[in-house]
Amino acid sequence: MIAAGPKKRSDAKSTGRAKRVTILGSTGSVGLNTLEVIRRNPGAFRVAGLSAGSNGDLLDAQIREFCPEAVYLKDPQGAAKLRARHPELKVFNEHEKIHAFAAYLDSDILMAASAGTSALLSVLDAIKNGKRVALANKEILVMAGSLVMRALKQASAGARHLPAGRQVPAPLLIPVDSEHSAIFQCLLGSDPSDVEKLILTGSGGPLHHVAGAHFSKLLKEDVIRHPKWKMGKKISVDSATLMNKGLEIIEASWIFNLPVEKIEVLIHPEAVIHSMVEFKDGSILAQLGVTDMKLPIQFALSHPRRLASPKTWKLDLAKIGAFHFLPPDRRKFPCLQLAYDAAKSSGSAPCVLSAADEVAVEAYLSDKIPFVDIPKIIENVLSHHRHVADPDLEEIQSVHRWATEETKKLCKVL
Repeated sequence: MIAAGPKKRSDAKSTGRAKRVTILGSTGSVGLNTLEVIRRNPGAFRVAGLSAGSNGDLLDAQIREFCPEAVYLKDPQGAAKLRARHPELKVFNEHEKIHAFAAYLDSDILMAASAGTSALLSVLDAIKNGKRVALANKEILVMAGSLVMRALKQASAGARHLPAGRQVPAPLLIPVDSEHSAIFQCLLGSDPSDVEKLILTGSGGPLHHVAGAHFSKLLKEDVIRHPKWKMGKKISVDSATLMNKGLEIIEASWIFNLPVEKIEVLIHPEAVIHSMVEFKDGSILAQLGVTDMKLPIQFALSHPRRLASPKTWKLDLAKIGAFHFLPPDRRKFPCLQLAYDAAKSSGSAPCVLSAADEVAVEAYLSDKIPFVDIPKIIENVLSHHRHVADPDLEEIQSVHRWATEETKKLCKVL
């Protein structure tokens, strides 16, 4: 269901060398876990490039350990400091654009782990050039799924014209989110026509047992304290509102080429089953594992191989004892319903949803709006946007700018 691309002479497997990895968002939680996987497997992977937003000190420490060929730091002043400390290193900043940094490096794998939509052009460029994208950024497919799928289809068309005897490589896009990685693994070797539905599981987030009437009294630390996963603040808030599940529905629809009506969400508090696939004969395949992002990250980097893991990454089912499942409460978590509605509308609606959520969550984290206003603001922006049925790149960028500015205005008013 995910397109493969043309095999290049620089392919790491063909030469026996370590795969070169560029990480967008190396100072975030996924980026840090990616570096831990690389640290554990120095013969399999090495760092080609690192990027960060403003955490120059941590990026500097990563430079000293992993010796990349180039880095990107959005903050121009911080980038200037890095140039002074590492005169031999190519350093990019926001004036030179992050996709110019990613294109500069001839890496085998692009780990798209930065939050927001800034990585879109880098992802499209990597696919066009036959490089694997390990996708950990939800917003990319939510805002521009049609463009990414079109790029993958074009790459797949190129792969079909390989000379006789040449092996078609692994898919160019492999999801890193634990839920989509689980579905990807469950579908390996299956015929797409045999799929009845996808079942995305979720722990329920930090507010699963909190009554909706108490949401207005929540402290910020209660909202971002996820019971199972260690994540950044933005995705932690999305987990609290269940917007993360909504975005995953849209992602899954694009990645696995299924309508949203065939994608179900189940709350699974143990967070051991990361997602499931139900087939038309009634069989259900599930992928289980510990709640550690390093597992799906390592799989995305090493596929089709599976590398050995330490005992701490292994699951002890006897200790868990029982699994529980229940449907999500869409009234209590209206962001999930907003995402379903945007997915059904398709076109530019998911882009507006993603942009509005990004701004509203940041406004909440900056103490500009209360937690309960997040879904209200997103719904307001969605209701006022002019729908575009099949947006191109320019239209997507325009819609995203409009939704961003419109949400900022509402955050100041409410």
